[in-house]
Amino acid sequence: MKLKVTVNIFSGRENPSFILEGEEASQLADKLKFGASLTSKGSTAETGPSLLGFSGFTIQQLDAKPAKSIPSTLSIHGNLAVTESKIMRVDAAGDVEDLLVKKAADTPVGKSIEKFPSFLREQIRASRDPLKKWEQRVIDPGIIPVLTAVTPCTCGPLYEPAWWNDGGQKQFNNNCYNYASNYRSDTFAQPGRATGAMYTQLSGCNVPSGQRSAKMGAVSDCLIDTPLANNNCPQNGHLVALVIWPNVDFHWYRKDASGWWSHKPGGTQVTNKDNSGNAIADPRTANRGGYTEFCTFMNVMHGHIKLQ
Repeated sequence: MKLKVTVNIFSGRENPSFILEGEEASQLADKLKFGASLTSKGSTAETGPSLLGFSGFTIQQLDAKPAKSIPSTLSIHGNLAVTESKIMRVDAAGDVEDLLVKKAADTPVGKSIEKFPSFLREQIRASRDPLKKWEQRVIDPGIIPVLTAVTPCTCGPLYEPAWWNDGGQKQFNNNCYNYASNYRSDTFAQPGRATGAMYTQLSGCNVPSGQRSAKMGAVSDCLIDTPLANNNCPQNGHLVALVIWPNVDFHWYRKDASGWWSHKPGGTQVTNKDNSGNAIADPRTANRGGYTEFCTFMNVMHGHIKLQ
């Protein structure tokens, strides 16, 4: 058995991932004991809570003939296991979590962050309350948030989550920058990489002289910085917003044709909810988890950009 495990914690930069084979893979499979199904899901249902910050471990079987003992692809978050068709309880979820945290700490990304196991465990703890709220919406889909009126954006992209949420190539290999720009590259696109001017520091929206920020990288990719947009739709192109988790990561939102905002946290699913489960009328006031610095609005001119 050969398994790929991805830690869904970053939205913009590459997430820690590692391969388990042989005895290690079997050990993880043995720990994955599933309890009762929480609910059956329709094809359009969310297959997990897409949160900013920790959003679960994705486990994919890489064998040509996947073993039948566990699903070919699943996400483990807290005591829930989410597959393409259902949501189940996980027995001994703590043992699974402990094993995966230890393995993630040995990845290049894990080694690049000081005290990574403590950092990851803190993010896991922070995700528990949003996870409970998401679970409650699954149990009682009749819970419908009250929406205020917003002005539609004629040039904005349509909100079509099913196109991105394929549980495969498009979902796992395109991040928030791809989604916000409405540009599929299958490269987990990084601001400035396509133009040889990739960001060098994530300390904030503005970085020390001689360094490049995520905003500078995006400008190099031909996104237009429009800090005075004030959440208003542009006459041409569509509006996006950049936020920063200081010294950790970046994240992008986009304003859709409906006038509401949506986003794609890393390799997880597209969502139109913030970390509190609320619709997003303005990313400046949304619950953004650790992405505490609102950087700027930017304009994406269709056909004028190239991401990598």
